[in-house]
Amino acid sequence: MKTSYLLLVITLFFNNVLQAQKKIDVTEYGAIPNSFSDATSAVRKAIEAARNETSSVINFPEGRYDFWPDQAEEHVYYISNTSTEKEYPSKKQRAGLYLKGMKNITIEGNNATFIFHGKMISWILDNCENIRIQNVKIDYERPGMSELTIVEATSQYVIGNVHPDAKFDIIDNTLAWYGEKWVSKNFHAILVDTVKGINVYSSWIPFRNSKAQIIAPLKVKFTGDFSKFKGKSGDILTVRDTYRDYVGALVYESKDIALDHVYMHYMQGLGIVSQFSENLHYDHVYVEPAMHSGRVMASSADGMHFSGCKGEVIVDNCRFKGMHDDPINVHGTHLKVVEMVSPTALKLRFMHGQSYGFMAFHEGDTVGFVQPATLQVFNDGIIKKASLVSEREMLVELDKPISKAVQVGTFLENITATPAVTIRNSRFERTNTRGILVTTRKKVIIENNVFIGIGMHAILIENDALGWFESGPVQDVTIENNLFENCAYNSYPGNYIIQISPQNSAFLPNYWVHKNIKIENNRFKVYDYPVLSVKSTDGLLFNNNKVVMTNFMKSGDKRAEIQLIGAKNVTVRNNDFGGEDAVIEIEKMSKKDIKTDLKEIKSIN
Repeated sequence: MKTSYLLLVITLFFNNVLQAQKKIDVTEYGAIPNSFSDATSAVRKAIEAARNETSSVINFPEGRYDFWPDQAEEHVYYISNTSTEKEYPSKKQRAGLYLKGMKNITIEGNNATFIFHGKMISWILDNCENIRIQNVKIDYERPGMSELTIVEATSQYVIGNVHPDAKFDIIDNTLAWYGEKWVSKNFHAILVDTVKGINVYSSWIPFRNSKAQIIAPLKVKFTGDFSKFKGKSGDILTVRDTYRDYVGALVYESKDIALDHVYMHYMQGLGIVSQFSENLHYDHVYVEPAMHSGRVMASSADGMHFSGCKGEVIVDNCRFKGMHDDPINVHGTHLKVVEMVSPTALKLRFMHGQSYGFMAFHEGDTVGFVQPATLQVFNDGIIKKASLVSEREMLVELDKPISKAVQVGTFLENITATPAVTIRNSRFERTNTRGILVTTRKKVIIENNVFIGIGMHAILIENDALGWFESGPVQDVTIENNLFENCAYNSYPGNYIIQISPQNSAFLPNYWVHKNIKIENNRFKVYDYPVLSVKSTDGLLFNNNKVVMTNFMKSGDKRAEIQLIGAKNVTVRNNDFGGEDAVIEIEKMSKKDIKTDLKEIKSIN
């Protein structure tokens, strides 16, 4: 009786919530599905109609909606890991759906398709809270990626079929890729082997230097020096501009954001970027080409990129297939101390060319002081004030006098802006780079996923203050019940499936960058020997994993299955290496640091 009453109360509560949501239909504001007309202005009006509602649903009846940049609002955003000042100095962005300072909104797509034209971001959520986007497909009329299927390839010429979505022209015997108010000038090429399902690095240079002629509709013959071109009949050469002037979608300084059954069939630039946002739940997000599109690429770069986020990041039941970069990257940003302004104030500088201009610290944030060579976090503090003094520099004041150990050249990490991360029940395939990159000191769970044909490490944990300046250390990572199949073919000879490689150039006695990494109950299907590489980590468990050799590619020279560099408290037990006598190779550490049932530990100290 009590259970029935409780269920009744819960049902009535959710019915009241649903009834309280104001339904705003975009067609009432002028958007016409399947008309191929510009819906941008009408959708903006529908969004504004929701601004003063307590809770609302912006409803798109099923169909196709087109968005052009002409009537989209233009706003300036500095987005992590995008174009440099030289490449794209203005930082002006236009979006089809622009929500700023809004709460409690569901964008209901009803399986609609949003088609974007020219250079546009699909959506921007800026300082929003409790926003849900669901049941929608995102694509571009002219994707920024051009695709050429190889019909015939010799050392003197190549014949290829251009995908119908890839606009081109022959100018002075040279093929030029163009789109809606844009043209490619800086080329990056990846060759897709559709039989093996892998992406390998290639080059557009021999095509750019050749004589191009159209020999049939959408069929081009390139005559020139192709002696170094590795493509063969059936392969697809995918080409895009290296500039990241736009991203697929942006979630900026927002909270409690959910994506559910969102299909990202193509994204310009970096993919779905979530920056300084909190509590993100991305469920059934599919970054992959549309089923009958004939295209093989869905993103010019990453699938999902999380920079400086906090709270919980959950990626569940997602698919990633066909990208020119990493499906998932989670990190913070190290800033360098360039001036000791006062006993409590510091001037900081963004160091990487692609990440700058955003508020990396806010009032109340806890920060860690980092020694760049060792990556030791040797002190902490709390931000009292923070401001941008230029695109490249910030001024921060701390609540207490700064330790004398802090000096010019020290780096700061935002400890507050580090999320707990769960990535589960998802599929990663056909990317030339890594599968998952994650650097966060909160709890990380990577479980029940499938990684197939990942070009580099399926999982990479780094942390550095010397190159990409992406922070920080991990302290609690669980990797379990995953399948890794035929990965890391682009990383020979260091083609480890999982790599823990903080970029510390020096080792500090009794200090380890990473801690507490557990890798259990996974299945590795590998064509070569390397499986796991771990550096500067205290507390590693590699237990009950199964390794099976395949004939996917020819294996390289015999190397150790497990590489350990400067690690401590390592346990490697109960693993099945297919009857082979697996080897552990160690450096900058002692055999006493390892507990293992394997017979051979090879020291190269």
